[in-house]
Amino acid sequence: MQSEELFEITPELEELSNICVENGKIERELYTKYDVKRGLRDINGKGVLAGLTEISEICSKKTVDGVEQPCDGKLYYRGVDVEDIVKGFINDDRFGFEEVVYLLIFGKLPNKKQFEQIKRLLAFYRNLPQSFTRDIILKAPSADMMNGLARSVLTLYSYDPKADDTSLPNVLRQCLQLVALFPVLSVYGYQAYQHYYEDKSLIIHNPQSELSTAENILYMLRADSKYTKLEAKLLDMSLVLHAEHGGGNNSTFTTHVVTSSGTDTYSAIAAALGSLKGPKHGGANIKVIQMFDDMKKNLKDYKDEDEVRDYLVKLLHGEVFDKAGLIYGMGHAVYSISDPRARVFKSFVEKLSEEKGRKDEFDLYSLVERLAPEVIAEERRIYKGVSANVDFYSGFVYSMLDLPHKLFTPIFAIARIAGWSAHRMEELINPSKIIRPAYMNVHERTQYEDIDDRK
Repeated sequence: MQSEELFEITPELEELSNICVENGKIERELYTKYDVKRGLRDINGKGVLAGLTEISEICSKKTVDGVEQPCDGKLYYRGVDVEDIVKGFINDDRFGFEEVVYLLIFGKLPNKKQFEQIKRLLAFYRNLPQSFTRDIILKAPSADMMNGLARSVLTLYSYDPKADDTSLPNVLRQCLQLVALFPVLSVYGYQAYQHYYEDKSLIIHNPQSELSTAENILYMLRADSKYTKLEAKLLDMSLVLHAEHGGGNNSTFTTHVVTSSGTDTYSAIAAALGSLKGPKHGGANIKVIQMFDDMKKNLKDYKDEDEVRDYLVKLLHGEVFDKAGLIYGMGHAVYSISDPRARVFKSFVEKLSEEKGRKDEFDLYSLVERLAPEVIAEERRIYKGVSANVDFYSGFVYSMLDLPHKLFTPIFAIARIAGWSAHRMEELINPSKIIRPAYMNVHERTQYEDIDDRK
């Protein structure tokens, strides 16, 4: 048998798949009948309270005269407004991601001594075990960067003599190492892919201890290791804005669920990576870029509002792009009026678009951001407002930074490992029973039949 035959979708598999559907479909009315919180959300989209956290807070409503009203979204890391954090390190002309790593994991903003300490620790842990690059990353390159990253994380378990030690000092050490190594693993994984799948020259630059996380990503990725200060600052800001987003997002909840089983750090983080890989979670910004590429091919005039509106209607009707009926980058499970991360991004994206000579594209993004909520409200029944989310602009930023599409989601992971680490520590500090929600069986009971009597 040829190896490729093992991966074919045969008529037999198609037929067996149809049997799965026939015997596995649950009537939608039953979810309403039994008041099932599908996706752990109620009928209004509000998440079911499954735990408590001090790590971050998402605010999308305020109470006025005893009545809840939607408001501009706010995001807090350990009680500190993210927009204030960004203003702080921008005004001080320094990088912010390392500061946010400290804030999320240790629960408070670092003073100057602590800030230098976290930078030193991350620089120290940014070195892979001896021969790991050659034996693991280069010998088994992956066409999918997230799968390659998850495999590397799981393989690090084999190199760690204290892999199963779940004491807090050891888990902290493992988490700091993963925060430091995610950029290295991601970039090296991409370089291996470029070499073995795209027949490009193999380029491996060692990370530099004096550089920030954002600077090291660009330094290791680019053949000449060159980058501008603005490029590094914008990438750093992206890492800050993606570092954490409440305990209820899919990958962070996965971290809590898997940690509650008592397993090791590498298994918990690999599970979170598997969650983030999904296009409904971490892959959305790629879809935004692809959607706009298709839009630009089909629009005669970027500034013609009627033409843009017509395209957006066709998107919702599943007539263009990927036929999914979605306007990617619009809407969020919690935010309605605005996503604070998108607000922060937008002000800096315009500056970068002018510098890169792509102001026309920025204007198109702004037009879609304004028109899409109107089109969605006209075409769909919605229970809350719709606004641009962080994915709407982040993909555009990455494209202006000349980052390859294959690294978009890994960069999300490079940021979010900070939040995952904080939540893993929080789950261990405040241990619960193993997390296991209830599922109600709705299949009727049937009698066992002898095999000769079965149809």
